Amino acid sequence: MRAALLSGIPVAILLGCAVSAPISPANSSKSKFDGAVYKGETVTTGAPTSGNEAYRVFIQGASGFVAIGAVRDEAEQRAKEFCGRTAKSMHSLSETTAAPPYILGNYPRIEIVFDCVAGPATVTQNPTGESKYARLAEAKKLLDEGTITREEFDREKTKILNQP
Repeated sequence: MRAALLSGIPVAILLGCAVSAPISPANSSKSKFDGAVYKGETVTTGAPTSGNEAYRVFIQGASGFVAIGAVRDEAEQRAKEFCGRTAKSMHSLSETTAAPPYILGNYPRIEIVFDCVAGPATVTQNPTGESKYARLAEAKKLLDEGTITREEFDREKTKILNQP
């Protein structure tokens, strides 16, 4: 029984060390990636909505073993809850993500810049049902793996973002 209790302590300590900065206005706050030793890669995901203030949310995993998808999900959830307080929907403008390898000093982390828009959240989908976000993430994964070049990624990103 004692061994079972002690074996859970390191896990609890690791999970409790994640970094989560407060949501702040993008124009008056500094990105957590500015000045970082390990720079992130930024992808533009949408155009700013006229008259809406942009905000930033930053989440960092507690270790290198946390999936970047889990970190992204947490950041998106916080942004959606933030906008939901005023009965608005989160509209993503850009995403900066840490690039592997996820080692000490470069844990999985993400910063999403977003604004809040009126009405329900809409996700643009292509005929196969995949959202723009899912297709961008897949293209980014191919770039990170070296399957496609930066030029091919940029062309695909432009094509995805220009589709209705």
